[in-house]
Amino acid sequence: MDKHSADTSASAHSGLSFGPADSSELPALAEMIGALFRLESDFRPDVAAQLRGLERLLSAPPAQARIAVARGPQGPVGVAVAQLLVSTSEGALSAWIEDVYVLPGWRGRGVGRALVGQLLDWAQAAGATRAQLLADRGNEPALAFYRRLGWAPTQLLPLRLGLGHGPIADR
Repeated sequence: MDKHSADTSASAHSGLSFGPADSSELPALAEMIGALFRLESDFRPDVAAQLRGLERLLSAPPAQARIAVARGPQGPVGVAVAQLLVSTSEGALSAWIEDVYVLPGWRGRGVGRALVGQLLDWAQAAGATRAQLLADRGNEPALAFYRRLGWAPTQLLPLRLGLGHGPIADR
């Protein structure tokens, strides 16, 4: 098992399986991401938009993006997404982790750790030398989760600009 991996075997997570998303799971995953966005002040839940995003990720080349899913007896119970970007500071690929969400009844069982571990293993195998993510400042359970996994804050401040309609140069 890689240093980032959590055990995803059936013995470690009774009744669960883990792997890449299947197109039939996207509606349930979009609902989960919508639930996550209800917790985050910078995003708004829009299941149709989340579904479009997941469809785009699933249609991307497998070496570019990954949607990891934890499956329980009734279907998906957790999701996490990663995309690879080129980092000029690293001179290598960097993984961007997003949309880590586990249904409330499945939290505290290592599901989130296993999902993030799968994405980190995938990224490392693809040549990524760094991973990064954003977490809502007010979501202390998520921040504590990431700290337990070894994530640390940086001096970088995330900034965002909507690229709606009209030329950006005119702003």
